[in-house]
Amino acid sequence: MTADRATRLGGFFLLSGAMNLGYGSIYTLLADLRDRFGFSGAQLGAIVAAGFFAGFVAQLFLGRYSDRGHAALMVRIGITLAALAMLASAVADTYWAFLGARLLLGLGSGMVGPAIRRVVITRDPEHMGQNLGRLSAYDVAGFVLGPLIAAGAAEAFGIRAPFWVLAAVLGVVLVASLGLDLAAGPVGRERRVLRALLAVPAMRATLCVAVAFYVTVGMFEAIWAVLLRDQGADTWLIGLTLSLFTVPMIFLAPVGGRVAQRRSPMRVATISLSVAALCTLAYGFLPGLWVLLTVAVVHSVADSFTMPANQVAAALAGPPEQASSAQGLLGATGLATAGITGIIAGTLYEQVGRGAVAITMTVTMAVCILVAHRIGGPRPARPVTV
Repeated sequence: MTADRATRLGGFFLLSGAMNLGYGSIYTLLADLRDRFGFSGAQLGAIVAAGFFAGFVAQLFLGRYSDRGHAALMVRIGITLAALAMLASAVADTYWAFLGARLLLGLGSGMVGPAIRRVVITRDPEHMGQNLGRLSAYDVAGFVLGPLIAAGAAEAFGIRAPFWVLAAVLGVVLVASLGLDLAAGPVGRERRVLRALLAVPAMRATLCVAVAFYVTVGMFEAIWAVLLRDQGADTWLIGLTLSLFTVPMIFLAPVGGRVAQRRSPMRVATISLSVAALCTLAYGFLPGLWVLLTVAVVHSVADSFTMPANQVAAALAGPPEQASSAQGLLGATGLATAGITGIIAGTLYEQVGRGAVAITMTVTMAVCILVAHRIGGPRPARPVTV
């Protein structure tokens, strides 16, 4: 990829990363929300799940409008909703208020994501895998900065401060987005685009892989901060561990995307997900905070390949004029999985313990990997043309 093309996509990478600041920040604050407002594990899981389900609706039903020439509108409305979500969280003091704010955040993020990925896929198809990997790296960087911002602001100014800070950041992002050209690729005319995509075996296999990946995402959002607190970690350390978990992805995701495009995204995802499944099982039984963190780093390396491989597989499964719809379907499947997993993991952790959570998630991942290969199997990559 030329330096000029990389520069032209840089604004979209930054925008996408900024949208993930809010998602990342909530991880650090879950234990504090439990301690400050008395929320149960199930309620924390539901707050996490609300964002996922709202994102599911947005990506599944609104992603197609970016394919129809409305990408700019989707992005700017989405950023506005995310900023409002931060403002609502800053003044919330009940379970239902936090739940509503999380719904707004999920809806806004779900509108932005598919539109940005459409631009990245269609602007430079020859380097689509590497660009999607870079986009994933910026998304992950949002998760890195989000917990750090939240932990620092909460320690210095109280639990509400992170939400005020992030609302201001998203306001700046909204203004900056006005200067971005979001038109890219051919305009789609298919009215039943989701049905058409689901008819493709490669797309169905990709969705199975997405379920396997997002099982651990939902588990992490629901129980990771609480698990570390129960292992003796302070808020600042929880934020730091969440950031350290994602650091390898920043550097390795572009490599993962490039490898997935050149070879088979299904093959790459299978290997990386198998490693992630073993790590997930280990979380339920290994003793000690630092042992868990070591396993998390290995898990992070594996996810660095899974995340862009999933997006590459979805891009290869459909035509360019359905790029946003395919990415929206992929994202919606993942978010629904994470939302359901968040509820299950939070409840299991509270009622039974971390071992039950780990076994349940690992078995689910293994079944999804096997089903994906049954449907589609490893396939050689092909270029995307526009």
